[in-house]
Amino acid sequence: MPDRAGPRVYSIAAHRGFADALVAGLVPRYAQGELGLARLTLLLPSRRAVRTVTEAFVRHSGESETRGKLLPRMAVVGDLDLDETLGPLLDPLGAADIPPAADPMRRWLRLAHYLREVEGDEAGKGAALLRRAWELGSTMDRLLVEGIAPIDLMSERVIGIVGDLAGHWTDNTRAFLKVQQHWIAELAGRGQIDAPERRNRLFEHAANSWRTAPPQHPVVAAGVTSASPALAKMLRVVSELPGGSVILPDLDLALDAGVWDELGTAGNPVGPDDPPFGRSDAVTHPQYHLKLLLNRMGIARDEVQPWHRSGHGAAPPERSKVISNLFLPPRASSVWVDLPAEKRRLSGVRLMESAHPGEEAQAIAVMIREALETPERRVALITPNRGLAGRVVAHLERWGIEADDTAGRPLPQTAAGRLLLLLAELVAEQGAPVPLIALLTHPLAGAGEGRARWLENARRLDLALRGPRPGAGLAPVAVLAEQARLGEWWGGVADMLAPLFAFGEAEPLEVLLGAFSQVAETLCGDALWTGPDGRALSAFVEDLRGAASAAGTVLDPRELHAVLRDAMDRVSVRPPWGGHPRVSIYGLLEARMSRADLVICGGLVEGTWPASPSQDSLLPPAVLRALGVPGADFRIGLAAHDLAAALGAPEVVLSWAQRDEGGPVIPSRFVLRVKAMLGDQAARHVESEALRLARRLDEAARVPPHPRPQPMPDADQRKVDISVTGLDRLRGDPYQFYASSILGLRTLDALDAEPSAAWKGEIAHRILELWHKAGEPKGGLHTIAGQVLDEANAHPLMRALWWPRLDAALKTFDRMVADQKEQGREVLCVEAWGDMRYRDVRIHGRADRIDRKADGTLAVVDYKTGGPPKPLQVKEGFALQLGLIAMIAEEGGFKGIEGKASGFEYWSLAKMPRTEDFGYAVEPVTDDPKKQEKMVLREDFLDETEAYLNDALDKWILGTDPFTARLNPELGSYADYDQLMRLDEWITALGGNGEDAA
Repeated sequence: MPDRAGPRVYSIAAHRGFADALVAGLVPRYAQGELGLARLTLLLPSRRAVRTVTEAFVRHSGESETRGKLLPRMAVVGDLDLDETLGPLLDPLGAADIPPAADPMRRWLRLAHYLREVEGDEAGKGAALLRRAWELGSTMDRLLVEGIAPIDLMSERVIGIVGDLAGHWTDNTRAFLKVQQHWIAELAGRGQIDAPERRNRLFEHAANSWRTAPPQHPVVAAGVTSASPALAKMLRVVSELPGGSVILPDLDLALDAGVWDELGTAGNPVGPDDPPFGRSDAVTHPQYHLKLLLNRMGIARDEVQPWHRSGHGAAPPERSKVISNLFLPPRASSVWVDLPAEKRRLSGVRLMESAHPGEEAQAIAVMIREALETPERRVALITPNRGLAGRVVAHLERWGIEADDTAGRPLPQTAAGRLLLLLAELVAEQGAPVPLIALLTHPLAGAGEGRARWLENARRLDLALRGPRPGAGLAPVAVLAEQARLGEWWGGVADMLAPLFAFGEAEPLEVLLGAFSQVAETLCGDALWTGPDGRALSAFVEDLRGAASAAGTVLDPRELHAVLRDAMDRVSVRPPWGGHPRVSIYGLLEARMSRADLVICGGLVEGTWPASPSQDSLLPPAVLRALGVPGADFRIGLAAHDLAAALGAPEVVLSWAQRDEGGPVIPSRFVLRVKAMLGDQAARHVESEALRLARRLDEAARVPPHPRPQPMPDADQRKVDISVTGLDRLRGDPYQFYASSILGLRTLDALDAEPSAAWKGEIAHRILELWHKAGEPKGGLHTIAGQVLDEANAHPLMRALWWPRLDAALKTFDRMVADQKEQGREVLCVEAWGDMRYRDVRIHGRADRIDRKADGTLAVVDYKTGGPPKPLQVKEGFALQLGLIAMIAEEGGFKGIEGKASGFEYWSLAKMPRTEDFGYAVEPVTDDPKKQEKMVLREDFLDETEAYLNDALDKWILGTDPFTARLNPELGSYADYDQLMRLDEWITALGGNGEDAA
């Protein structure tokens, strides 16, 4: 291919495969002699592109007769989105007159300082302030990349636009300008410039050097699509160098001229007063950013020539025309109606719609596994959804396929990053159980020979912390640890964590990071800093510590968690190379220039691909548009170009799910375009086999419906003690009694659980117990209640909502007890434990209160936070607690208490029926024979209780009846063991009388 006059710019069509086609054309042109290729310099967009092109050279060498080549010198232009810097070619020693770049992390912290100085308290503080500072720095970078100087923001045109906008935009713009000026003054004092500005100057330096003294060997820029003005000017120089050229990916040379014009001005306004980007510009079109690049290079599309070679495994040539038609702008897409079938045919492209992301990942893994059955076949998954990529990687492991997600994982999702965040969260939550147990059971915590013992202790502490949150700090945890016989172990853990709880409300960020890093290392050892995630965390901490020291940042330790989370989310940890050689998993940036025989585009839903455009929160869109900064929709066009490049593969699968973890989602606009263009052909492109196989993988053999559980323990297992509340459970639902009293199973509260009804009951009982033991002082209930709630660390919201009801009920109880005292009634015991032997079975329980009435008989009192059992429920033998307590009392089972029982009372803290008052007492027995159909006669109550007790003993404890699940399904019951009895599998088969419908 001989050189021609003028700029040499080429385009490799999407269907040709960029990297392989590039190499196929470069080799015959530059490989004369053994050192021909080695004299060539390739400018590539990213380090990932260097790897991709290197692999293409290897493939080409394997297919050619000449074995072995010296590869060209590959220099990285550097992708700002990947945080890549320029290589030595573009940043040589000769550029020493260009000031060094400022540390971006230091700039972030200093911008927060200036923002606080400009706006005062309105700027916020802590994580919120630093978040705004990061956004401000990102906006500054966008302006610098576009070559917009700070003085341009003060032009009359911009000031005029700002004056016509809403007040908040005016305030934001002014704050931005003030902070920027403070930062520029600081840079000048230090002799530095911002990284994007230095990048622009290096591009200008290279362009000027090559223009005045062209390099002796050819320079080729390939795959660079960034349209920044400085880079575009350098590419123009490269295109005019002797032997040089610029090779663009997927520039559509066949696009109709009218459609090309419909894309808009793209940085080349018609009149001098027109904005660089018009309101009607089709910035979401995949060719728009390429048009912008050409305009800034000063090159017309007619001057661009098609590349003369195809790559390995190229798609059919007609594919590029179909892709061009697919992304036509709005007016031009009207031609779809008249397009013949051959111009809308996407042979080799399949559409796969899954029910949810889990099914999508499974189906993608199946397709990858199937593709690898063909020797030398390469397969790539491209998705911006890191969760989907992680699921696919996990699914492939079942077949021993190790696939690397080259886009990496955010640092907080790695083991090392998560540990540091857990330490910060523990301090932010003041020692809350959830972050504490997560920290102690972290894979890196307690590493070494004692790891097994460490985990055993951590799990025992986990059990001790179940339920509502204890008090703030480490001291309340120490009390619970001592009760669980973990005092010595917890003492060592507390000593490690203590330095983090000794800080004040404002500490230097540098000191905080040092302390947290030291505690993390003490907790984990050197294992914290090993591996890719450990090294990334180490570099992150050191960079942030250095920046914090230089910036003088001060932070509340409780804010550190949010600050670290935001900062670490911006750090990606990429795995070292070494996965399966024919499987690649890419993000959108990493996928550029890559090619495979089968390309799967996953996660094609709105908000993911393309991502939701985010407006700049500091400068109004009208100002950015006037300055020549592409709008927020510009990235949609880049995402469209990424998809267009992927569609050039021989086989393509477009995949999306109908919903995500949060709910239903909308398929990507790109998918809807494909469906619309295919029309009635769309049904023939549906991928269903992979979905069918994915579903089959998780299908288990059909099993018969689970029967209603009816366990039959032997006689020795049956003979267990019965609590006064357990008898009700035994008669109402024998299976629950079997699970709790025979199997000894207990439900576990959640960590940091919401206060349950049982917890409220314990608090109420504790309040009344202390009050009675104090001698029922007048008005003392209120004081004691406050003390108990403080000791229990009751959540402020729960306390605020529950306290009015509790306070009103306790005042009622206070009056009721005072009235009873005047009538000669005496409290004998509160919260007392007692038991008796009955038919050689121990019956035991706790009496909330037992009183001596004026006539010398006993009154048994049971406190309820809710409503008491219905009288009919007592009569039918499903609420026998009062009767059993009375039987134990009459048998002398409570120390120091003797006599006959005649009073059986429920004292409820709930609202009295048909009134607005809280707190009342009621008896489930009656002295009126006319009411005995619905209530038990007082004189018969203990006899009937004994009869029900004998019935239960005869059937289950001393008998042979099965412990049938939900024997009385209409009876209200706790749901503690519903999952164990597999209730949902058989309950619907029960008839109305509780018998099996069959």
